[in-house]
Amino acid sequence: MRIRDRNSLAEQLAAARQRIAELEATLSRLEHRDPLTGTLLSLRSFRAQLELDTARADRYGRPLSVALLDVDRFRQLNLEHGYAAGDAVLAGLGGLISERTRMNDLACRTGGDEFAILFGETGPAEAHGAIERLLLELEDVEIGPVRGISVSVGVAGLTSGERPEALLAAAALALEEARAAGGSQAVLFKPAVGDTTPGLAEVSQGSVIAALASALEERDRYTGEHSESVVDLTARVGEALAIGSDEIEQVRTAALLHDIGKVGVPDQILHKPGKLDEREWEIMRQHPVIGERILRAIPGFGAVARMVRHEHERWDGGGYPDGLAGKAIPVGSRIILACDAYHAMTSDRPYRKAMPHADAMSELSGNAGSQFDPDVVQALVGYLFGRRQAGLAAV
Repeated sequence: MRIRDRNSLAEQLAAARQRIAELEATLSRLEHRDPLTGTLLSLRSFRAQLELDTARADRYGRPLSVALLDVDRFRQLNLEHGYAAGDAVLAGLGGLISERTRMNDLACRTGGDEFAILFGETGPAEAHGAIERLLLELEDVEIGPVRGISVSVGVAGLTSGERPEALLAAAALALEEARAAGGSQAVLFKPAVGDTTPGLAEVSQGSVIAALASALEERDRYTGEHSESVVDLTARVGEALAIGSDEIEQVRTAALLHDIGKVGVPDQILHKPGKLDEREWEIMRQHPVIGERILRAIPGFGAVARMVRHEHERWDGGGYPDGLAGKAIPVGSRIILACDAYHAMTSDRPYRKAMPHADAMSELSGNAGSQFDPDVVQALVGYLFGRRQAGLAAV
């Protein structure tokens, strides 16, 4: 064989070995990485590392915490936006988790829409704080047609002598509490002190909603009563649009509290008998932002706060405060806007008499596609028409 042929053969063999090495590296990486996110560990690798880190932390008395995350209403997201959008949300969430965790933290996708994070050298309170910062960031994330990701999280810290299975079980219990409380929040596991004590999140949320609704009615009786009347309409429209029951409850809460920001509007503007001038309108237009700030201070109210902020956005993008358009506006906000408008048109106001039902229906239909979501208007008009046909008084 000539020297040139031998050299050519040697080069081909070297290239083949290089290709084989690259394929082996790729297979090894795939074995240890979640294929959808590409940035997180596989479940097998995460469990193996959890075993080692748990044993090490227990041996040396070092803190260790685990968080389990579940995307709220992920099935509904897939139905509304498609499975490709759902996969993009999971990949985006995985990427954000990877970016926001430290070098000694580990994360994986445990399957479906659930994730796990192992916080090394970290106590449960510190891990809980890190997760809450992540939740706030997720509320403003935009991935394709999806704006804002709502996640429920359970956090648990390692106790002396505890096995990895028990640590994960504790985090899972906290996750269930976060889901039961409406999602969009992180719950820190605490051992039960009695089997008849209601969950703290459940008690506090119910109490907070009642207190805020009462404060709104005390501030402005018309606004409070108006909000209560809108609640039932939003639920019926949500049902007609096949929204999940959990999200309908959030829409009901947002409808009840959608004007809570008016507690920050001066009395001379809020109770002015005539129409507002432009300067007064500028102040009044701040009430959705004020309402959002009030509600974001309450654990688990992130999704409700977002609906309240955007309940004056228009389908064509001409609304406020952010000029969102179309499906970038949360569906709950779109529902509240139409139901709120119908009830306002058919109610007496200080500066005008109530509009007849037929005229209000014409206004809704005439503004579908500009001010209102056409699907929401169709569902609302259909519900109101059905009530009339049944011989019931319009809401």
